Amino acid sequence: MLPVRCLALLGAAVPAIAFTLAAPALAQAAPAVDAGQSAPEAGAGQAAQGTDPAAPEEIVVTGNRPIAESEAAALLIQRNSPSLVSVIASDSVGRMPDQNIAQAVSRLPGVSVQRDQGQARYINLRGAPLNWTTLSFDGINVVSPEGRDARFDSIPAAIASQIIVRKAVTPDMSGETIAGNVDIVTRSPFDFRGLHVAAKAGAGYVDLGGGGEYEATLLFSNRFGSDRQFGILISGSYYQRKMATDNFETDWEVVPRDQRPGFEDRVWARETENKLYRLTRANYSTTARLEWQPEGGQRIFATTIYSAFTDNELRNNHIFDMDDQESRVPNSPLACPPPVPAPPAPNTTGYADVCTGNTPFVGTVFGIDNNTNYLSREFVQSVWVNTIGGDHEFGAWKLSWRGNYTRSIDDRSTAGQLNYDSPGFGTNGANAINRVTVGYDLSDPLNAQVALFRTLRAANGQLSAGAPVRQLEDFPLSLTRVRDVDARDTTDAYTARIDLKRDTTLFGDTRFSFGLQYDDREKEVDEYLMGAGTAQIARAGIPTSPSFVTIDGAYKGRLPLGYDFRYFSKTALINIVAQAATVTPKVFQEANYYKVGEQVYSGYAMGLTTFGWGNIIYGARVEHVKNSATAYSQLGLITVDSDFTGVFPSAHINWTPTEEQKVRLSFNTGAARPDYPVLRPNFTFNDANQTISGGNPDARPEKTWGVDLYWEFFPSKGGYMAVGAFYKKARDVLFDDTRQFNSDILNTPGVDRSDYIFSTTVNGGNGEIYGVEGAFQMQLDNVLDDDKWWGGFGLQTNLTLNRSRARTPDGERVRLPGSSDIVWNFGPYYEKYGLSARISYQYRSSWIDSLGEPAVGGDFFWAADEELDASIRYAINRNFEIYFDASNLTDGPGRRFVGVNARTIEFEQFGRRFTGGVRFNY
Repeated sequence: MLPVRCLALLGAAVPAIAFTLAAPALAQAAPAVDAGQSAPEAGAGQAAQGTDPAAPEEIVVTGNRPIAESEAAALLIQRNSPSLVSVIASDSVGRMPDQNIAQAVSRLPGVSVQRDQGQARYINLRGAPLNWTTLSFDGINVVSPEGRDARFDSIPAAIASQIIVRKAVTPDMSGETIAGNVDIVTRSPFDFRGLHVAAKAGAGYVDLGGGGEYEATLLFSNRFGSDRQFGILISGSYYQRKMATDNFETDWEVVPRDQRPGFEDRVWARETENKLYRLTRANYSTTARLEWQPEGGQRIFATTIYSAFTDNELRNNHIFDMDDQESRVPNSPLACPPPVPAPPAPNTTGYADVCTGNTPFVGTVFGIDNNTNYLSREFVQSVWVNTIGGDHEFGAWKLSWRGNYTRSIDDRSTAGQLNYDSPGFGTNGANAINRVTVGYDLSDPLNAQVALFRTLRAANGQLSAGAPVRQLEDFPLSLTRVRDVDARDTTDAYTARIDLKRDTTLFGDTRFSFGLQYDDREKEVDEYLMGAGTAQIARAGIPTSPSFVTIDGAYKGRLPLGYDFRYFSKTALINIVAQAATVTPKVFQEANYYKVGEQVYSGYAMGLTTFGWGNIIYGARVEHVKNSATAYSQLGLITVDSDFTGVFPSAHINWTPTEEQKVRLSFNTGAARPDYPVLRPNFTFNDANQTISGGNPDARPEKTWGVDLYWEFFPSKGGYMAVGAFYKKARDVLFDDTRQFNSDILNTPGVDRSDYIFSTTVNGGNGEIYGVEGAFQMQLDNVLDDDKWWGGFGLQTNLTLNRSRARTPDGERVRLPGSSDIVWNFGPYYEKYGLSARISYQYRSSWIDSLGEPAVGGDFFWAADEELDASIRYAINRNFEIYFDASNLTDGPGRRFVGVNARTIEFEQFGRRFTGGVRFNY
């Protein structure tokens, strides 16, 4: 028995102001039991069917004890589910400063996140690669704007009634679900007894950049008609923050001309740069749901959900191109003649020359190129989900049907980009005096430093450092390129699904389920580029000095740069872009176009047999997948077709040795299909980021099988403990592979793309991931006999230990991409007398990001990541609550490195955030 003491803790009956889980609703949610399918099959926001006859009749979440009460509601769902799940109920999502779904679920066992600009974006489930986890709304799988690597920061947490993380894959789940599924259960008007209004408004401060933070939500729900069998729900949410970001990045390379003794161990910094951001980011959503629930187990509903993420970015990018004259590096294999250090050889910059005293981490390079880029972009990623469906009971038969249309858009357009370059080096360095000399110190992985000097040139061509220079714009820079990009990736997806269930007395008590599903998805990428070079700039009469766009203003960051710079005016940049557009039309980028279609025909058969000791779920899913990829090549527009058929059996045994314990053993299979951009038969480039990505239409799905064994303990007085182990075997593991492009086939007049960073996806060999995880949730009130003030102290914590390995295409054994050895969440809290306060600490150890060749320093890694958040809220009465949230209190950086920890390739810091406000419920 799971006695959830929500009402008893309150002492008196208080009208529910968050949501109610009642026995009738539980009885409707049988599909959630059969498949682990979520409440959409029974009504969004409703839990799985209760299989424990001793389960409480009702759980009321009032907001007076939000942590304990929503935890109890989540644990009820977890306990009654016949497959392994972790759940967050709506008040848990609202309790912490969670802007998006990724941050909301990041405190669950086995869940780790990857962040961008300090905001949780992607989810790794139990250390598995990103594409092994699928995303669904109310049980319908959804493709995110970026594709199969589901991006969760475009989905505000405010739209969710529950978030169910399914770690055990059942036959009625998509075959591409390998690690698990994150199912966002949206709100239903039948979550409430009648009229319900909820609102939230808050404002705050971001300490890096001094920007503001704002959030608001509004929900209206009501039921009407005879017996209140009709319901309508409308909700909206908005979140925005304005911030700055500290950043430095360094690209590394092995220099073939460096032949001095010890060269085998030297990897040089070919360029170091700062990307200094002024950002305004926002999440917003709207939802509407109309539902009819007459008596007799019938239900018909229609719902629409629109959520969006916007990223308005102004970026100063200052690049010091240290390998600018690499071809001049002395290539003698002999030891350096004395004295050492010595001046650089005539007409060379000192790059990769150990005889000057330079090392890969500390040194001076003379007369190099400084590139300054000003970029304004206004990204929008959106998901529009539309679903119509019904659930019907006909005696022992139950029928569910769904129709869904989803459109995901990744709008990557820029308002404009301006590129300014130093004068050329000149014959034998004759023009080096107009270029910058840079002293660099990269020895601290957390703080890359440069110092700027004038460049002096002797009569024999030997370069040296002159007077120090603080202001970057004091060096000559000239506008060489103006760019404007309109780019949009659009994914249209149609789903039709029907599920049929029949209760029988076979084997005592068995429910058989059968289902058919059809998915038709198409992703199309269009891009138009206006690229004006020096000739067009001159013809349009555009001034070439940065002074025409730069503005006065204090540096908004805290990173010690070693130089001063000026921000640019967005208005001035847009005016120059408009001026360039009068002589340079936008051109369709054939090289960046592709269209990938996918049709999936699937069916499953499954049984759920219940015994006195527990139950067994067993069955299989069959999927036939057809892909068609179209893109431009040197031969024109080409199309590549492929298909495959997969059979995915699974079995789950749930043993209940006592009323407080469950032991779960599961076997499951799946196949993670390559992402849509991987299937395109061409290359695409991004001049703003100096990157090229290549398709691989021959990439094969990653096929896996796995075993899970878990013990769960639900103490009779409340709380939760669990210990589990998991193992998953994979073949044809997909790897992101990164290296320099080293080809001129994509060069165009005035644009050299040969040294861009090239990435693609390739199949490797076999791999495996295994580990253990434990979870503990308890409040002292659960064990105390008396009602004491210290009974409000509680703890929610979990730990996952992973080990993984996979064979790369080159035969090397590495960790699986995205796999951290350690994932730890620690959340002490106090909740009593209307006060709810909590601290949340999250940690994950380093993980591999992508493969890299020795020429760029090795494989790419993310360094260990940690975040500390705090929240406090006080219920003034049953309708009003005040709250204060503090995020990223440790101000930990996001950092990537290549090969070894000392070689940082990217460092970003984002600042602390503080928000306070009020919540209202009626």
